[in-house]
Amino acid sequence: MNSVFNLIHKYTGDIESMALRHYIIILLIINLTGCSTQASEIRNGDIIFQESQSSQSDELAIITKSRYTHMGIIYKIDNQYYVYEAIKRVSLTPLDKWIKRGKDGHYVIKRLKNADKLLTPDNLKKMKAVGRKFQDKRYDSLFQWSNHRIYCSELVWKIYKEALDIEIGQIQKFKDFDLTHPRVKLMIKKRYGNRFNPEERVISPVSMFESELLQKI
Repeated sequence: MNSVFNLIHKYTGDIESMALRHYIIILLIINLTGCSTQASEIRNGDIIFQESQSSQSDELAIITKSRYTHMGIIYKIDNQYYVYEAIKRVSLTPLDKWIKRGKDGHYVIKRLKNADKLLTPDNLKKMKAVGRKFQDKRYDSLFQWSNHRIYCSELVWKIYKEALDIEIGQIQKFKDFDLTHPRVKLMIKKRYGNRFNPEERVISPVSMFESELLQKI
């Protein structure tokens, strides 16, 4: 904190206008302390959402009617934060790298409302043990409800369900979504051909994002 005050004095010491000086001090404090405050609020097991810039993100946004099309679980390992995610393969990604990959670096972190009771060290071990079953599995671009391949929200949902018996968000079926947009129809045709199953179970990022079990931090 001393370094913060030293910088404030450096940049405001010669400013005569008290109002201007106070304004600059406020800006400096926000910029110099904002990141560390934010990082200190993150906990193991938090769920992070972003607007993906992948080739399918626009279609997913149309289908789900939400900007948040990608997600993962945050873990702190050796004093660094990582996101456990399903991308090309299920893997850990450094948090700062994960954030930069999203559109405009925007993200939202949510947490179980009763996290203090549920996200105990033992339960976090259970979550990581469940997660290891999916390690290195390929991304499921067909969004099928199996463990052969896996997509982002499916990974997070199954970890919480299998480890803690918590269902975050409502499982739906493809037919529950609006699939009428021309871009969506084209994506379905390219990926599934005649094998598209409207009865396939699916969990979407927005369904988890809007879950009443979570709160924004």
